[in-house]
Formats: sequence, C-alpha cells, structure tokens
Amino acid sequence: MTETVTYADFEKLDIRVGTVVDARPFPEARKPALQLWIDFGAELGVKKSSAQITVHYKPDQLIGRQVCAVVNFPPRQIGPFISEVLTLGLPGDEGEVVLAKPDFKVPDGGRLF
Repeated sequence: MTETVTYADFEKLDIRVGTVVDARPFPEARKPALQLWIDFGAELGVKKSSAQITVHYKPDQLIGRQVCAVVNFPPRQIGPFISEVLTLGLPGDEGEVVLAKPDFKVPDGGRLF
C-alpha cells in the first residue's frame, strides 16, 4: 500500500477521457508499445501517447475506443517520439496492461472525479 494522500493531492492530477483517432506500431521503443493519438475534445485537442499495450491490443482495434489518461504530466521523450499524456491501464493476470476506460460513451475531454 502507498502513503495516504489528501483529496487536494488527487485534484492535482488531471485525468481525462479521449477517443483514439490513430494508433501505430512503435518498433523503436525499448519495450513493445504502440503510438496513440487521442482526441480530448476542443479544450485539449489531440495528444500523443506511447503505451505498452501490445499484448491485448492491435492498432486497428483501438481506433474509436475511449481511454483515460493523465494529461498534466510533462511530455516525455521515448525514442524518437514525444509522449504527451500517460494512458492509464491496470495489470492483467500476468502483468500485461488492460486499458482503463468508461463503461459508456462520454464526451471527450471529460475529467475524472
């Protein structure tokens, strides 16, 4: 278990929902990954993310899927790619990533609370 945080700490994270508009293999990554372009609506627009989700997901299966991501971390250089957001997932039975997503379609850019 991690340390206890306050609600104010939680509020510092900006977790939003967006729709994947493009997804491509990322062979230059050290660990198997995909490059994602996620539309977070009018306020944030399209942001890029590198995600280690190759066990369960193929690029063409991700187009149109909503995902959750932290959008207020600083950009991170991953090989030749700048990852602007952290796409969120949970560990499966063998540690592989399973994407976190809403049960129902919601407006892109909606903030998790």
